[in-house]
Amino acid sequence: EPDEVTMAEMKEKLPESDATILLCVPAINIGTAMDAVAGTQINIGAQNCHWAPSGAFTGEIPASMIKEVGADYVIIGHSERRQYFGETDETVNERTRAALDEGLTVILCCGELLNEREQGIMEEVVGKQLKVALGGVSEEELKNIIIAYEPVWAIGTGVTATADQAEEACAFIRKLIAKLYSEEAAEGITIQYGGSM
Repeated sequence: EPDEVTMAEMKEKLPESDATILLCVPAINIGTAMDAVAGTQINIGAQNCHWAPSGAFTGEIPASMIKEVGADYVIIGHSERRQYFGETDETVNERTRAALDEGLTVILCCGELLNEREQGIMEEVVGKQLKVALGGVSEEELKNIIIAYEPVWAIGTGVTATADQAEEACAFIRKLIAKLYSEEAAEGITIQYGGSM
């Protein structure tokens, strides 16, 4: 949880590098977290956003509000949002569109369940998730997307994907981006692994 002690400890341990460091915190903590990391290379983002700019969606946070408080990043399509809150590939696409329209950088999550991995259909599952999520996203807009491969079977389970498994999935995603967009887009996009480390 973002608090002054945690942030202070983190600031003391920052490496001397130009690496992008990002913490995505609950929406209610974004302002406090931004104040706590002011003057460092730590960026603050949100864990989700809603697809509509306004309306009868009590409890949802639109992308415009995230941008308003100064955050530049948002996670979209996290497996826990899909599993517990009914997110679908289509709503992930709508949230992605809303975030991009507000100028946010999207961390777009994709990944397969354990039974899907065991059935050998990781590529079909991840491919569908990304094709739908990126529907209507231009190659120029793709520059504001980071893809996070997060195999659901390795999140909070203590099981970690092997280097080969993670590399295989990331290579597949890069080939898919080349097919959907271009080789240049595929080379330029950041693809990261998320899951138990």
